[in-house]
Amino acid sequence: MKKIYPILSILFLVAYTSSCERDDICVDGDTPLLVIGFFDIDDTTTVKSVSSIRIRATDIDSVLSDNESFGFSDRGNTGSSPQDSILIPLRTDEINTSFTFITDSADDDAGLETGNIDTLTISYTTRENFISRGCGFVINYDTLDVQLTLGSENWIQDISIQQQTIENSNNVHVKIFH
Repeated sequence: MKKIYPILSILFLVAYTSSCERDDICVDGDTPLLVIGFFDIDDTTTVKSVSSIRIRATDIDSVLSDNESFGFSDRGNTGSSPQDSILIPLRTDEINTSFTFITDSADDDAGLETGNIDTLTISYTTRENFISRGCGFVINYDTLDVQLTLGSENWIQDISIQQQTIENSNNVHVKIFH
């Protein structure tokens, strides 16, 4: 009987520890944001701020602002801090997202938006990427393309795609020259 207790204890301990599942904590499981940098059209290596910028998602009619994760504040200056880029979320349930980029944004007496408004349509394909059990899947973007709706007074002069694949938010994916 004295020999059975240690054996049963060992069997119980082995059964208990093998049935436990380790806790998975997600650290790297965010879908990346599109990183856009603003540069001078005359000297394409020089960062150039955009005054009183407002960015509005046209398909859901919302202003991207006052959120630290986007890297700018509504009607702020992109060059007012050391940062040289902004972060933009792309839709994961569609193959394109449209934004209006408004420079010198303000409201007139009637409450209507004023400023120079340019519309960008960002097209892409989505790809699911499994991170871990704790994180699950994130969406990465491939074959990135950016189209500017041409108007008579575009403040955006040129666009250059630096990376067609978006797998992280560490580098500039798109350069906007103005």
